[in-house]
Order: sequence, then structure tokens, then C-alpha cells
Amino acid sequence: MTSLNKRFHRAAEHVKTPIFWHDVALFTIMAVLAGCGLIYEYLLSLYAGRVLGAYETAIYTMIGIMIVAMGMGAFTARFVHAHFTGFAWLEAAIALLGSTAVLVIAAVVSFSYLLPQVIAENYGMPPDLVPAGGLLATIASAAQYFVYVMGFVLGFMIGMEIPLMARVRESLHQTYLAHNAGSIYGMDYIGAGIGAAIWVGFMLHLHLTIAASLTASANITMGLLFYFLYRKRIRFGKTLLLAQVLTAIVIVMVGIKGQHWDAAMEDMLYLDRVIYRMNTKFQHITITERLMNPLKPRVLTFYLNGRTQFASNDERIYHAMLVYPAMAASARHDKVLIIGGGDGLALRDVLRWNPKKVTLVDLDKSVIELFSKPKLVDGIVINKKLLELNKYAFSDPRVQVIFGDAYLKINALLKTGELYDTILVDLPDPSHPDLNKLYSSRFYAGLKQLLAGDGAIAVQSTSPYHAKNTFLCIGKTMAHAGFAHVDQYHHNVPSFGEWGWTVATRNGSSVKHRLDQLKTLAVDDGWTTLDVLQGAFAFGKDFFKDLPTIKINRLGSHVAYQYHRSDWEKRQGVYLPSDN
Repeated sequence: MTSLNKRFHRAAEHVKTPIFWHDVALFTIMAVLAGCGLIYEYLLSLYAGRVLGAYETAIYTMIGIMIVAMGMGAFTARFVHAHFTGFAWLEAAIALLGSTAVLVIAAVVSFSYLLPQVIAENYGMPPDLVPAGGLLATIASAAQYFVYVMGFVLGFMIGMEIPLMARVRESLHQTYLAHNAGSIYGMDYIGAGIGAAIWVGFMLHLHLTIAASLTASANITMGLLFYFLYRKRIRFGKTLLLAQVLTAIVIVMVGIKGQHWDAAMEDMLYLDRVIYRMNTKFQHITITERLMNPLKPRVLTFYLNGRTQFASNDERIYHAMLVYPAMAASARHDKVLIIGGGDGLALRDVLRWNPKKVTLVDLDKSVIELFSKPKLVDGIVINKKLLELNKYAFSDPRVQVIFGDAYLKINALLKTGELYDTILVDLPDPSHPDLNKLYSSRFYAGLKQLLAGDGAIAVQSTSPYHAKNTFLCIGKTMAHAGFAHVDQYHHNVPSFGEWGWTVATRNGSSVKHRLDQLKTLAVDDGWTTLDVLQGAFAFGKDFFKDLPTIKINRLGSHVAYQYHRSDWEKRQGVYLPSDN
């Protein structure tokens, strides 16, 4: 009898259950673990985007790192000789790391953020001389990218599962299985598909720590099932059982307290006090509050995925510059279309012009509800200040809200044959491939068809200082879409810095020319003047000299997205331009 057959013979002594039921158990375990593995991948990818800010880069990088790590883990699994023991301990480790990864990353990032302040306080340094750069800058940078380290480690361990499971199954069958790899990979792919569906349909709406604890619960359950089925083959079984019980306790604690712990560490990352946070299907919302002057209302700052959307003390500058030039240049204000603007602040300013109907299209219903309906917590309306800020604009009977992807909804609006006197586009920057289409020539061509012949359109166009190429690309793309006249303008918004917008008309003279013909604005918001609007169209010498080399953003080209990514990386010192 060969040594291999002897090992199979000894293994057979432990197999009393029919082999069919062993396969059912192993395939079930493999499918569940595959689903868990994919959810861990999505979870860390999403969290990487929140930590690093650049969602598109962070998500794709995390997925790539975890895939490479899984390959390395699969290769390394050959060195684990006790496959039953190795697999059992592996699942306990994955469950522990998967449940705590978000909190560990949050702790590391928070520590790096607080370290300069701690040093300054210990040495009595003034607030304007908090140490930065050097070793502290290196620590802060390393802390941010620590999320990738966690992703690599978790991916490495997940990659070891399939090879170890394949060897476990052959041991139980007591022979070489020709289709073993195919069977296990088949269940792995099916389980991953189910995991993806669970993530998109359910877990994407949950706080990340809750999603992690639920996933880890399934993970540790499968680990316990494997242990009880094959405990006679597992070394240090009692120690493993104790480790699994302790891991289960940690998972429960993360599920109960994790959201609170994560919130406490997130609060450290903001200069102001966090008063509200919420996860929607599409984004993470944070609202902070600061007392700048005891005689004035507290300043609210609204963040989406860690990026400032507005601050209550200067948002009127941004929204006036978006709304007023186009509204003032339009022949009428009867029908207005707003794309985006779920905070209702642009809507508030539009209503000052007494329109007959305003249609607002936005993707995220949860954001609209936050800015339109009172949210009661312990008998207190927690969003009262937000409703007061937009003056309860969504309660106006003239307002119609349409939920959905603006790119698709434009086609639906075109079918109605309705034209709008003014169109305002208040969307996030093209910082993600999915947003790029909303800055494409085809999208603008659709808006042109919705615009009345004597109307005007205004588009939020990012910063002409920090993202100049993106700013120029938006203007050039709108011109390519067929608008008669396209102008660009800018103004300083303290919360953002120098910011820019693009306006266009379908027929007749330009918005700039129309503003020059006015003697006064039709509305008075207490800040905006005609001189301010007219002066915003002036740029420095040679600002537009590179316009001939700027590409048009066509649908599917990702030109605006690539410009935006490159522009902001240059500003942050991440990207070094070539000598060409």
C-alpha cells in the first residue's frame, strides 16, 4: 500500500457520515465564506474611499490589492500541512480581522491626526504653530494608506481558503478528485454572487461596523460548523474553540458598540463638533457645528463622503453665483429645472424669482428627506436648522421632485415636450467615472433640448484655480453640445476657495451680454449685486490660453474625470508632471 493510500485509509476511519453529506457541508461552508469574502472586499473598498477621499482611486486600488493578496495567499496555502487545522484557525482569524478592520483603521487614522495636537499641547505651542511635515507628515500619510495594509492581510487569508478546502475534500474522499477545483470554484463564484447581491440590496444601507459584524457572524458560524464536523482532525481543538468563542464575543461587541466607537474616532477628524451623521445607499453624510460668534447662529458644515458641500455662513455666495446669472439672463422664470441640489439651497434662491413651477431631479432620496422633512429623535427635530437654512423650500407646492439618475431622467423629461426657462445643474465634481457622464457633451445636448429658446443654463464647474483643466473642459464641452454662447465665471467661496461656474444660452446673446444690459437685479438677497455678477466674468491674462488643447468630454471618454483626478493630484503634490 502506498504512503498516499495509507493516509487516505487512516482518514477513512474518521469518516462515518456518508460522503455526500460531507460535500453538502463543505460546499455550503465554501459558498457562505465566498460571500463573506466579497463583502469584506466591498466593505474595505468603501471605507478606503471614505478615508482617502478619492473614491474611484481608493475603491479600484483596494480591489486590486485584495485580488493580488488572494493570489499570494492561495500560493502560500501549500505550506500549511495540517489542512483541517489550518482551515479552522484561518476562519477564526478572518472573522476577527473582518469584524474589527474598520475600527482598527479608524483608530490608526485618528491617532495620526491627533498626534501633532498632542505634541503642541505638551510643549505649549500656539495654535498657529502646530507641528507638521517631516516625520509627522510621514506618519499621517502612512496612517491613511494603512487601510490598504488591512485589505492586503485580509485578502491574503481569504486566498488561502480554496486550496485548503480542496485538500480537505480530497482527504474525505480518500482519493484524487479530477474535478475538485472546478466544484469548489463553482460554489465560490455562486457564493460570491449571492454575497454581492446581499451587499447591494441590504448591507450597503448599514453602518460599516454593523455590516462587518454581520458578515463576521456568518464567517465564525461556518468556522464553528467546520470545527464540530471535523474536530477530531483539528489540533489544539479546545484552544481553537476558546478562540472562536472570544471572537464571537468581539463580533457581538462590534455590532453593539462599533457604530459608537467609529463615530467617536470620526469626530476627531473634524475641527468642529459632529452633530449628525448618516449613511445612505449612495453616500456618507456628516454635519458639523461651530460657534464662531456668540451673537450669530452656529455655523453648520455639510459633508458628503468627507468632502465639504457647503457651510451655512457662506453657502449663499455659492448658490447666488450658481442661480442668479442664469435667472437674470432668462426672458422668463415660469418653469425652472434643477439637476442635483438635494440640499434645497439653490431651490430656495430660485423661489425668490417667483416661478410657477420648479422641477428638481436628484439621485438620493435620503438627502432630500433630510432637507425637506422634520426628523424626530427623542422628541427633538434634529434637522430643524437645515430646514430653516433652505427656508422649507421643498414644502412649496410649486416644487416637483423627481428621484433617479439625472442622465436617464433627462430622456424621460424630453419625452414630455416641456421646455424650461432656466436650467441649473448643481452636481458634485466629476470625481468618479459614474459622474463623468453628467459632464458629457451628450448630457449637455439633452439639456439644450430642454431649454427654452430665450432661456439660460448654469452649471457648477469646480475650481478654476485647483482644477483648471476640468473647469475649461466643462466650458468647451458645453460649447460642443451646441449652445449658442458659453461663458465662464468665478468667485471666492471661503469654504471652498476660488470656485467656478459655466453659463450658456440656446439662442440670442450671451448671458454676460444680457447681464451688461441690466440696471439692477430683480431680487435682493442682501448680498448679491449686479456688479458682483458682472465682475465674476473677468479672468487674469492668458487664463484661457490652453483652451485649444483641452479635450471635449464625450460620453464614455472619461475626459472630465481624468482631468479632475489629475488636477487635484497636482494640487496635493501626488502627481508630478512630465517634462514633455
